[in-house]
Amino acid sequence: MSIPAEEPRVTLAQLATAAGVSLSTISKVLNGRADVSPKTRAKVEVLLEEHGYRRRKVSAARAALVELVFHELESAWALELIRGVENVAREHGMSVVLTETGTRHAPGTEWIEGVMSRRPAGVVLVFSDLPQDFRSKLDARSIPFVIIDPAGDPSPDVPSVGSANWSGGMMATRHLIDLGHTRIAAISGPEDMMCSLARIDGYRSAMGMASLPIDPDFIRYGNFHVDGGRDHAFSLLRSPHPPTAIFAGSDLQALGVLDAARQIGLRVPDELSIVGYDDLQLAQWSSPALTTVHQPLIQMAEEATRMVLRLRDGERPNNLRLDLATSLVVRQSTAAPSERAGQAA
Repeated sequence: MSIPAEEPRVTLAQLATAAGVSLSTISKVLNGRADVSPKTRAKVEVLLEEHGYRRRKVSAARAALVELVFHELESAWALELIRGVENVAREHGMSVVLTETGTRHAPGTEWIEGVMSRRPAGVVLVFSDLPQDFRSKLDARSIPFVIIDPAGDPSPDVPSVGSANWSGGMMATRHLIDLGHTRIAAISGPEDMMCSLARIDGYRSAMGMASLPIDPDFIRYGNFHVDGGRDHAFSLLRSPHPPTAIFAGSDLQALGVLDAARQIGLRVPDELSIVGYDDLQLAQWSSPALTTVHQPLIQMAEEATRMVLRLRDGERPNNLRLDLATSLVVRQSTAAPSERAGQAA
């Protein structure tokens, strides 16, 4: 049986009849209950989406959670985002629940069932994007979401908060050029992430504006972790004509570069200059303290949380995309190149 498309408002009873299930089963799906078979749930979800059914807004008392979702919780980078979300949640008398799931591109399929059961006030996701079927299910439950996007390029209709990655790559490279470096390498993050490409584009632009050639081997794509910076730095610094400076696309990779330089016997910044990216707290405690691009991670998380709470309250932002500015923080890991800089180790 099908429901006539011209009906102005579909009822739960009609949905139950169309799906061939009981009214209580429809209610269980709407409320995120787990005791519904995947096949039945999928059938009901399709009907909910087709007929635009929306769950009534839950009361504030039942929506006292903000869910923050990562694909990994291992780095200091994640702690900055957690702090930002907690700052705003605390202001509103709310708690934060953390979930680790999926890959850097999207949450795992098991997550969507869990979040529908938890029914938080809103969801802040640290991913490149959110699959359309996930968006539809959240929308059907009136669960708003915002993506914190230092790591991708979400669809234009997806609420997101990011930062000026191209500008960050440009200012890091210009700083090294202004010091007198001409052989500058860049180790960004994974090549399939928009932020990695944007930071490399900023690097290319700065080199081009200074009329400096780019050795193709000087552009590397790591993994944003210490080992990625270390491994690429070993390869670069042991080449016949090594760079005198390296721009690393994350502070963790910059620490890996610093470790490789120590093992090779190069003094930083006398024989090698290093610039990181993120400005994590650990950057100021490295030896030497790390020159880096400040990415406002705490503020990004705060703005994402404010946005998701405005969406919960029925407000629609004028702009669904917010990009915060980056800035250069100069410390002790960069200096003018010395006579020995750039000599093969």
